[in-house]
Amino acid sequence: MSETIDGESVAADVRADVAECVETLREEGVEPGLATVLMKADPASETYVSMKQRDCEEVGIEGIHVEIDADAPAEELYETIDDLNERDDVHGILVQMPVPDHVDKRTVLRRIAPEKDVDGFHPENVGRLVAGDARFKPCTPHGIQKLLAAYDVETAGADAVVVGRSDIVGKPMANLLLQKAPQGNATVTVCHSRTENLAEKTRNADVVVAAAGIPEFIDGDMIAEGATVIDVGINRVEVEGEGDETELVGDVDYESATEVAGKITPVPGGVGPMTRAMLLYNTVKAAGEQGGVDVELP
Repeated sequence: MSETIDGESVAADVRADVAECVETLREEGVEPGLATVLMKADPASETYVSMKQRDCEEVGIEGIHVEIDADAPAEELYETIDDLNERDDVHGILVQMPVPDHVDKRTVLRRIAPEKDVDGFHPENVGRLVAGDARFKPCTPHGIQKLLAAYDVETAGADAVVVGRSDIVGKPMANLLLQKAPQGNATVTVCHSRTENLAEKTRNADVVVAAAGIPEFIDGDMIAEGATVIDVGINRVEVEGEGDETELVGDVDYESATEVAGKITPVPGGVGPMTRAMLLYNTVKAAGEQGGVDVELP
């Protein structure tokens, strides 16, 4: 059976490091603050935002939350971002996605000041990441790197396959694995919906990162013996024969994958907690840079 990669435990370590940095910042007169902005009336989004605010409270980051009516003009959201960009008590800004259809997502991402873009999606920050000089690494790929390090997964010289090419996970994950840096130096293949012979590619990988957004898409037959499997997927599906009851599953068929994988993340409890922890990490880093305080983050 596979070794389970415990994201909750590693995330707790990250939060402890962040809490120490918060104290360092406070001693220098800097109170780190994260602003979350919610515009769409969506239960899942509301849950995610409340969890992020709770995480902030746990480590001592000041949480500022702004809600905008989903039917409000797009300009109201853009002006809200402008106001937050100008506030000295706000060091990080996160606009919860998705936004309503009448709001241009690209405009939202470009409106956030790059130094406060703790998601790492502003074009300037994307460019710096690709150039190997990241200001902020996107939270989910960075969290995955932390998991690989915590479980001594060697990526240097390894064959890695990233299944999914999203701007949020797939592309930055591939770039980080490729870079000449710790938890990098891998030979990376990016697969997607047009990839032919996907199973052949994943079976030859030492590390598989599944981020396709398709429930239980990758099973044990597609994984090499002893490979490390990182499951980014969070999919709610109906439980067969249980009426309206649902459960969370990943992009990997966990039961069959555990029979062959060397190490694997569960869903839930794997990548998800790390994504939230790395948002705190980026916020404290931003607060240090904006406040002129050196904070030591591992």
